[in-house]
Amino acid sequence: MTNDLQVPLSFSRESQVPEQGLKIIAADVGGTKTNMALFEATKTDVKLLKETSYHSSQYHSFPEMILQFMNEFKLNTPDRICAGVAGPVVHGSVSITNLPEQMSLQEIRNATGVQDVSLLNDLEITAYGLAALHKEDVITLQDGDASLKGNIAINAPGTGLGQCGIFWDGNLYHPFPTEGGHCDFSPRTELDFQLFHFFQNKYGIVSWERLIGGPGIHDIYLFLKELRNHQEPEWLRQALQEKDPSAVISNAAVENKDAVCTEVMEHYVRYLARESSNLVLKMKATGGLFLGGGIPPKIAPLLQREIFLKNYYDCDRMGSLLRDVPIKVIMKEKTALWGAAYYGAYGAAMN
Repeated sequence: MTNDLQVPLSFSRESQVPEQGLKIIAADVGGTKTNMALFEATKTDVKLLKETSYHSSQYHSFPEMILQFMNEFKLNTPDRICAGVAGPVVHGSVSITNLPEQMSLQEIRNATGVQDVSLLNDLEITAYGLAALHKEDVITLQDGDASLKGNIAINAPGTGLGQCGIFWDGNLYHPFPTEGGHCDFSPRTELDFQLFHFFQNKYGIVSWERLIGGPGIHDIYLFLKELRNHQEPEWLRQALQEKDPSAVISNAAVENKDAVCTEVMEHYVRYLARESSNLVLKMKATGGLFLGGGIPPKIAPLLQREIFLKNYYDCDRMGSLLRDVPIKVIMKEKTALWGAAYYGAYGAAMN
């Protein structure tokens, strides 16, 4: 199955969708919120019917959210359920990263009566969500050489840092999950080392997720605020208290309203570029790099500046390869939710 982005994804059950179609509950379960929707799938198309969001921490379990969704919209039992989850799925169960919750296929089956259930890592379903994207749903940072084909990498900072790969077999693309966001951050500059020690004192192990995940923006700000002896303007101090501080800082940088906020996001973009480069090299992702998750669409103007590509190219002897890789920012909201719908419709059910 493909679209005008020319990413033909491998789906094993396209031919098994009945003529009357299927009803699928799809969900993207995150550390902050869970997006959930009812879709109708035919042999050739997926259509959104009902949609809502829930605060993940307000529910004791994922099945509780599904039952709430069904009751709220007075739905009949669906044919299939597919959920993407922020964490590694092993033997049909997962402990959700950034939430004190575990969920399993059997738990969902028992609560809902639906037997055809799939659980995938949230970045894996983001990859399947490429099936729902069109050219107008992305911003191109670098055209690269589209004729190269090859593997694809997705780097997706949101509440955490999700990463996945999409293997190219010469004909179709096969998404696979990773937990690469939890690999160690590698400082380069003197300021990086100072920042590393700041994070180390706070968290112990300093992973890329600590810096590039959403809360990392606020942590970088706290570090620079102390280092620069920054006197917060009143509007910024109040906004940081009342709203998501990382969003406040990134918005202030996009609008160039505060010098330290601007510096924070310059470093953030530099770190995102470096880890994007690392990911492309490890996966030899000549087929492309997609920047997904909740943060890149919101800071797209910053990513379109020279600082991102300059630091992305700054690697050990592989700059020419990195220049050939197409780079796109996924702007379509809830791509992962659509990926869960497409996999639920056309992908293999998990046992």
